[in-house]
Amino acid sequence: MLRAALAIGLLTLQPDPEVILAAGTRALVEALFAGRPAPLVAKFDERMAQALPEAQLAVAVTTVVQQAGAFKTVASTRTSQRDGVRAVILTCDFANGPVEVTVAWRGDRIAGLNMRPAAVVAAYRPPAYSDTTTFTESAVTVDAGTGWPLPGTLTMPAGDGPFPAVVLVHGSGPGDRDETVGPNRPFRDLAWGLASRGIAVLRYDKRTLVHRQRIAPLTAFTVRDEAIDDAVAAAALLRTTPKVHADRVFVLGHSLGGMLAPRIGAADPRLGGLIVLAGAVRSLEDSVVSQTTYLAEVDGTVTPEERAQIAEAEAVAVKVKALKPGDPPVTGVLGSAPASYLVDLRGYDPPGAAKALRVPMFILQGERDYQVTMDDFRAWRAALGERPDVRFASYPALNHLFTAGSGKSRPAEYLVEAHVDAQVVTDIADWVRGR
Repeated sequence: MLRAALAIGLLTLQPDPEVILAAGTRALVEALFAGRPAPLVAKFDERMAQALPEAQLAVAVTTVVQQAGAFKTVASTRTSQRDGVRAVILTCDFANGPVEVTVAWRGDRIAGLNMRPAAVVAAYRPPAYSDTTTFTESAVTVDAGTGWPLPGTLTMPAGDGPFPAVVLVHGSGPGDRDETVGPNRPFRDLAWGLASRGIAVLRYDKRTLVHRQRIAPLTAFTVRDEAIDDAVAAAALLRTTPKVHADRVFVLGHSLGGMLAPRIGAADPRLGGLIVLAGAVRSLEDSVVSQTTYLAEVDGTVTPEERAQIAEAEAVAVKVKALKPGDPPVTGVLGSAPASYLVDLRGYDPPGAAKALRVPMFILQGERDYQVTMDDFRAWRAALGERPDVRFASYPALNHLFTAGSGKSRPAEYLVEAHVDAQVVTDIADWVRGR
């Protein structure tokens, strides 16, 4: 893009600063995935240099390549600006699918770096268990009243109601309202499947997606800011929505959302119940060690690079357990998390917290899930198994997204189009309608 100025019969061409920024960032990212992280690291500001030294960045890149396959090219770039931060978002093609790399610039220094699977833009093909003639969808805004409004979608069954309703709460990372992973949209599957069975569903884009540039420089940020306040606000919105039964509003949390479900329940005692899908029990840092080890061993061979990844995950776990409020952010295998976030979760026991709540619960688990495992599921059962108002269900063929497969689950499985298993949708619908 060029801005042209005509003066005294001569055409003067001035390069757009955003084009220069995008091109320079692209060159740095291409060098990064070519095994040359030094040019990118040289642009880090003081905070990033301390939080993500070159050795840790190299391990993070190896982890991305292990999951996404070999780097191919930067397919596209776009830029955005907010609150003094300029972000360059690069969609990079890898052998197993796209990865979105976001580089945040403050002035001429890099203040943030994020790498995550990119949403694959593809037409959504509804699961066979949904019937689009039985519900409508409308746009809503979830607002916790703290200046972080979130766009969302309300899926409402046809008829007069009043209907029970479910709020969907994301897993970790900056998820959209469909919880998109590759070509899969598990939250849309759940919304359409449950609405086809007479249950209203509210889903929304996560705060860390909508307001990521405002959040990036924050040093005091916790799971309450990331998820809990917004889930409580969504439930409150449903209670004031026509055709929704105000006393039958439920929260369904997946992964991190399931881990936080007891805290959401404690924050909103009016909830009709909690639904936990693959709710993590172990700490984030311990889960990362477990996942890194699983991925290194899944093919039967552990390479030197994979051993380095395991060692890095273990080192980060030790660092996290010793964190104090005000310490620099922890980056690398945990993305980029401020100390406040990780300290807030220290000592948190989700099943123990759930035990103190007097609301019905439904705990579901895929038996092929390597991210949240059957060990986590057994911990929920050990704490809550004697309660008659808590139901448990595990599914032998299902993975972390509650889609079916065979053999050992791997990240590439998430890039194959699939739907949340029909039995899971039926089980959740039956449980909600029975409350």
